[in-house]
Amino acid sequence: MKEIPGSRQEEDWMPIMEHIGELRKRIIYSLIVFVLGLVGGLFGAQPVFDFLVAAAPVKNLDLHAFSPWDAIGLYMKFAILISFIVAIPFTMFQLWAFVKPALGKKEQRATLQFVPWALIMFLIGLAFSYFVVFPMAFLFTEKVTHNLGLEQTYGVTQYFSFLFNILLPISLLFELPLIILFLSQIGILNPRILQKMRRLAWFILIIIGVTVTPPDVVSDLLVAVPLVLLYELSVLLSRMAYGKRMRARENKERELEEKED
Repeated sequence: MKEIPGSRQEEDWMPIMEHIGELRKRIIYSLIVFVLGLVGGLFGAQPVFDFLVAAAPVKNLDLHAFSPWDAIGLYMKFAILISFIVAIPFTMFQLWAFVKPALGKKEQRATLQFVPWALIMFLIGLAFSYFVVFPMAFLFTEKVTHNLGLEQTYGVTQYFSFLFNILLPISLLFELPLIILFLSQIGILNPRILQKMRRLAWFILIIIGVTVTPPDVVSDLLVAVPLVLLYELSVLLSRMAYGKRMRARENKERELEEKED
């Protein structure tokens, strides 16, 4: 059926298109910052490379390039890591700016605090994965290599691919409590949903912990337990945010009823 100009369908459709346009704008801003971080990361790649080689789990780490593209690929990996660190708080701010019109003044102030915490949690995850998880996984592979009587030759691409495949997923998982708390505060998630998903979430996190660590119980527990605790912290924060939101809604309804009386 043909829509009549100014009809209710058109009135309902326009705000949706405006929201999509606003979301697209926020995504473009975030991508621009990510690309700028990528460019800056190319200049910061050398100092980061020197630090990681000096802080390797083995002394006198001797790295080799097996292809002319190894160095370029390595620079890009470091640039992506640095760009992530720069882009995460900015992306969180853009997410906050997108949902800001739907929030009250108190909710706006409460959710704005997620911006610096996004960077802090990412750095905590980065430190945990590099100083706890990576040495365990690396030394385990060293032990297996020596047990087989093989001589270990480190390719620079293989070494840092192994490193980044551990660092990035675990670092991003440390954003989980913030994301869940944020979604709970704006009403998208609630603790009941998270409690129903608990078994599935535990299973996925334990699989991740077992996958990135050597096949021994101690190493698995050292990684899986903190990841599970992160989820439980997320549930607790969601419960607190949901309770606060419900109390605020009840207070508003009570005030409206008193005004009507």
